[in-house]
Amino acid sequence: MSWLTRSRQRLTGFIQRRETPDNLWTKCKSCGAMLYTKEFEANLSVCPECGHHERIRATRRFELLFDHGQYARIAVSPPPEDPLKFRDQKRYPDRLKAARAATGEQDAMLLAKGEIGGNTAVVGVQDFAFMGGSMGIAVGAAFVTGARAAIAAHCPFVMVTAAGGARMQEGILSLMQMPATTVAIEELKEARLPYIVLLTDPTTGGVTASYAMLGDVHISEPNALIGFAGARVIESTIREKLPEGFQRAEYLLEHGMVDMVVHRRDLAATLGRLIGLLMQKA
Repeated sequence: MSWLTRSRQRLTGFIQRRETPDNLWTKCKSCGAMLYTKEFEANLSVCPECGHHERIRATRRFELLFDHGQYARIAVSPPPEDPLKFRDQKRYPDRLKAARAATGEQDAMLLAKGEIGGNTAVVGVQDFAFMGGSMGIAVGAAFVTGARAAIAAHCPFVMVTAAGGARMQEGILSLMQMPATTVAIEELKEARLPYIVLLTDPTTGGVTASYAMLGDVHISEPNALIGFAGARVIESTIREKLPEGFQRAEYLLEHGMVDMVVHRRDLAATLGRLIGLLMQKA
């Protein structure tokens, strides 16, 4: 054994190998750029290279929208679970249990009250991390609770959507949330209170077919996927090639389905201005 090998072995015993944390770097899902995670999060989870807006959790959304990140959560009464005793590869209660353990939340919609631009507002946020933000009885109940909390406080209701559609494990009961939420929106209109929708990636299915497209004002984050059926389903139905960027926020803006596309860093300020203007007439 050479002196160099012996020296290396001695040094190895004194110097511990430094391990690189697994979350030190984040890869952009759009352009593939490797981003330093701390800088990526400081940039509001927006890629500085291509501007891709990564999905964020509901609590993070509250922090970004409410003034100084200060807000109070609004509790929602838990609805009955597994009303249809549904089972596919797993039992529905097992899927709920796994989603709750992974997210720390009871279901896919969270509610909070605070100030945006100095104006009181109730905000509902769908968390895509909870079973794809799917709309079930709990989401419908949370929406109605949020709308009525806004009416009680005489303030706007802001809904931040992110969903893959209705929750299949609840069948027709999930689809019944579409008329239920529509009635809640009518209650807001009767109270002459603004209902503002912030569409984020993705907003699809029964959510798009109901409360996501019934706002007084529709705002979207850049390049968000917004639609009802999937592009491949539409192409196979109409047997035509869809236009470039179909179902993306910018395409919908050009065709009048979205009022504005706003970068994440400007959302709070934009909402604050909108609420201030709309509440002058409320």
